[in-house]
Parts: sequence; C-alpha cells; structure tokens
Amino acid sequence: MRIIEVTRLKTDKPVPPMAEVSARLDELGEGHEIGTVNWQSHTYRPEVRFNIAWGGREIYIKYYVREAHVKAEKSNTNEMVCEDSCVEFFVSPEEDGIYYNFEFNPIGTALMGSGHGRHDSARTDPAVVDGIRRLTTMGHEPFAEISGDVKWSLTVAIPLETFFRHKVENLAGKSFRANFYKCGDKLSNPHFVTWNPVDTEKPDYHRPEYFGTLKFV
Repeated sequence: MRIIEVTRLKTDKPVPPMAEVSARLDELGEGHEIGTVNWQSHTYRPEVRFNIAWGGREIYIKYYVREAHVKAEKSNTNEMVCEDSCVEFFVSPEEDGIYYNFEFNPIGTALMGSGHGRHDSARTDPAVVDGIRRLTTMGHEPFAEISGDVKWSLTVAIPLETFFRHKVENLAGKSFRANFYKCGDKLSNPHFVTWNPVDTEKPDYHRPEYFGTLKFV
C-alpha cells in the first residue's frame, strides 16, 4: 500500500487564489505517478502525475497529464466525465467505509459522489460540487476528441465542508485512505490507470479496499 506524506501549502492566505495554488504545487517537484496498469485488456498508459497539499480550509491537488487523445464533451455538473479524459480522486476521511469520489475532465467539469461502494454510491448536490475551485489549462468550452501529443493540467481546491457526511475541521496529523486515477472510457484508446494498484478482474475504481494512505503532516 502506497503512502504520501501531504505537506501544508506554503501560503499566508486562508483561501489563496488558484493561480497561487497552482504555482505552489509546482514547487513540490515532479509529484506522484498515476501509472499502474492493472488490466491487460487496457494497456495504454498516458503520462500522469499529481501533487497534493493541504490548507486550513481546503485540500489542493494538481494533475499533470500528457496523452495521445483528449476529449471534454461534458459541461454540466455530475455528467459522466469518466467518458471524457478524466482524472479522479477517491478518498475516505474516516474508517467507517464511506468514501467520496471526485472526477474531473480537462475543462474542469466535475462529478462527485459518495457511498460505501458502487452499489450505493450517490451523486452529490450540485450546489456542494460547485464549491470546488478549479483552474485548467484547457479553457472551459467543451470540445470533441483531439489526437496528438497533448499536455494539460488541472488544479483543484476541495473545501473541507465538501466532505458533508463527516466532520472534517483540521487536517493536521490526520490520515485519510485514498486513490488517484486516470481514465478515458470513451476515447479512441480507452485506458484505466491508478496510483495505488487495484486487484480486480475488470476495471473498477469503486474499491476502497485498494486505497493507499494520505498522511497530513
């Protein structure tokens, strides 16, 4: 099981501007790779890394992606962004079996759900999802698939109150279980890669038993 020690973002602002968040995350280095190919039915592996930090009010993540096919057709909250180029963050704040799934396409469209597994995962009120701040290099207009050598990044700031099924007030010293994913279910070359390995017969991200650990230091 993989472990990340998540450091506090270097800023003196309680809610820093997204441009500052993005720049501060760049300073953390090359980051962590989302590069595990778990299923031989889908062997394409885009180049994907991420950096993560925490603040008094938010969790910050920046994804760095380089891939051969990019698509962002979904523009409404809680649409199936996994069918586009998609980066994802699944996380359990407590040991109660409940996790949250955050999924984003290249223009920042988000789907958010929560539950104990795929069998009871429920979409979140869009008003809650809209509180997640996003900064992308791909603009905000939807687009059909682009092929080539495409690089893009997405920075997100997830407010602590977004974890509405728990009471998350201070991250210092806490440990969450989590996994990070990249997928593209309906791209010309579909792919499913993970940060922490997932040992299932078919691609399935809704498996908290395969989450790694985030330690907020």
